[in-house]
Amino acid sequence: MPRPAVTFSSGFLVTLAVLLALAHAILAVTATTEKSMTSDEIAHLIAGHSYNTLDDYRLQPENGNLPQRWAALPLSLAAPLPPTALPDWKTADVWSYGHQFFYDQALPTDRFVFAGRAMIALFSAATGLLVFFHSRTHFGWRGAFLSLALFAFCPAFLAHGALATSDVVMTFFFLAAVTTWWRHLEQPGVGGAALSATVLGLSCVAKFSAVLLGPIFSLIAVVWFAGRLQRDGWRAPLLRLARSTSVHVVAAGAIIWIFYGLRFNAFAPALADGASFNHGWGWILQDMGWPRTLFIQLRAWQALPDAFLYGSAFVLQFSQQRGAFLNGDYSLTGWISFFPYTFVAKTTLPFLLLILAGVVVGFRSVKTTDIRTILTRLRPFTPLLILFGVYWATSLTSHLNIGHRHILPTYPVLFIAAGAFGTWLDFRRPFAALLVSFLTVWHVTESCLIRPHYLAYFNSVAGGPSNGWRHLVDSSLDWGQDLPGLAQWLNRHAKNEQAFLAYFGTGDPAHEGIRATRLPALPEVGPERPWHPLSAGVYCVSATMLQHVYSSVRGNWTLEREAEYQTLRPLEALLLAYQHDPIRRAELLHDAPEVKWKTAWKRYEVLRFARLSHFLRVKPAIANIGYSILVFRLSAEEVAAATGGSLKDWSALIERTVATPP
Repeated sequence: MPRPAVTFSSGFLVTLAVLLALAHAILAVTATTEKSMTSDEIAHLIAGHSYNTLDDYRLQPENGNLPQRWAALPLSLAAPLPPTALPDWKTADVWSYGHQFFYDQALPTDRFVFAGRAMIALFSAATGLLVFFHSRTHFGWRGAFLSLALFAFCPAFLAHGALATSDVVMTFFFLAAVTTWWRHLEQPGVGGAALSATVLGLSCVAKFSAVLLGPIFSLIAVVWFAGRLQRDGWRAPLLRLARSTSVHVVAAGAIIWIFYGLRFNAFAPALADGASFNHGWGWILQDMGWPRTLFIQLRAWQALPDAFLYGSAFVLQFSQQRGAFLNGDYSLTGWISFFPYTFVAKTTLPFLLLILAGVVVGFRSVKTTDIRTILTRLRPFTPLLILFGVYWATSLTSHLNIGHRHILPTYPVLFIAAGAFGTWLDFRRPFAALLVSFLTVWHVTESCLIRPHYLAYFNSVAGGPSNGWRHLVDSSLDWGQDLPGLAQWLNRHAKNEQAFLAYFGTGDPAHEGIRATRLPALPEVGPERPWHPLSAGVYCVSATMLQHVYSSVRGNWTLEREAEYQTLRPLEALLLAYQHDPIRRAELLHDAPEVKWKTAWKRYEVLRFARLSHFLRVKPAIANIGYSILVFRLSAEEVAAATGGSLKDWSALIERTVATPP
């Protein structure tokens, strides 16, 4: 007799899904134990701490209020209040103030950062469960588990799913918001309306990209209205949309006010004396065009909290121009190809092949089906398709090309769509089942091989993670996360050598046990860097600093820059004497004021480091720490030719290095 098929209850299968989602969160957060504070985390944590404990909203208002509060909850419950007497608190310099708070006090910094990351990992797990239940609705249990497995082992979500930032939180709310809005329209009821309105309100305080939910909701409503028009006429659906829209707007506004303490002023009354935003309103609104008038009027009406309006204006201002890097090219306004390239380069090859297979199968199906049937089949996917389309259309035209993380909200749609291949996981279709299983296992393997350096993942098409610095930097690769790995490498391989460090990020090298002469860094926080000469030794350079993305001398080394450098270079001895010899400094101050000496050194150092970096880009690194910090060992002759020689010496050094086999 044939053996009966094994069946599992819905409760058992849902429990398995929850466990897999939690496993994803655990994989993500445990990988960060070997990582230092990433660039944006320090701002999110200290800002959330001030929101929770001081009811003051001046720090980092341009990022989501909710994720900052959420990530800082462990810090708020256990750590002392921030020292508000510091000047950096008064001026809302979140980077310097955060550095002083985390690294200049006797705090268990690593423990609090880990706890904040664990809080965000819960949102990442919840996003996986949303993907699972979406896929189950459309493609059954097999499709749901396939979608969840693809999500759970996606390097991008394992990277950002356990960082104390707002990207994964907003990804969750994008998917939740379009889901609840569509369900509310399809299934009328007070409970559904309340849930949809609440999710929208929470989305508005998750990140300012929630503004995209306006056109997304509108397009979803148009599709729903068109579907109801023939059956119900236009009046009843239109009135329902008007009522529902009003409820959602009121609820969103109420939630925003609640998260900002039901107060227009961003400053806590007891702490307002001498306090300000980091950039004044006048600076934020300059050269903004018609939105400037809108923000002025909204402030005059006190329509929304001042910190919320300021954050919105800040995001709009900084999205107009921002330094960007792509495959050796530089831009202030980005490229239409930036996000398509990041998607192709930082998505696992097996998942890309699965998407391609889906496109081919879908295209063949469309050729044999009439348009009415196609639209009927696609209607249940309306919120997902519109979310995907609007978000990608906006991303392609965005000038803010700084990280792969900005397209994370589009991935859940693809994971859900991949659930369609769940029907192929059937013993009656052995070849199809083997293909899908092979691609899934390959996807999981890629994830395992890159652990714990998930942020630095690049697939083999892009040359793998070791070549990632040639293509993308900043949060796509190098977010300041690899100081612990660098400390270990220096201790093992360069313990008695002079070390130099050009670091991109908000971690603290000294906190990680790194003793190195500091080269230019971004941001410039912590103790003031002493002026110093360069010598033979080990040079450790973050990929973002190596590519000079945010430098005033990014791009090619021109004859004009060389001429300026050669003009300043003879001043190095005088500048170093000014720094280290008090008697000589007093003499030099008779020739020029202090500000001129400091300005001269700053410009000279920037040019010197840029000239050195052009050489380092062609010199093979002896180590690549976490794929984000490149390490070079330079001789005295190389340093002299790269930073002290003539243009001929510098060019000859580069030519010899290129011609020498690695």
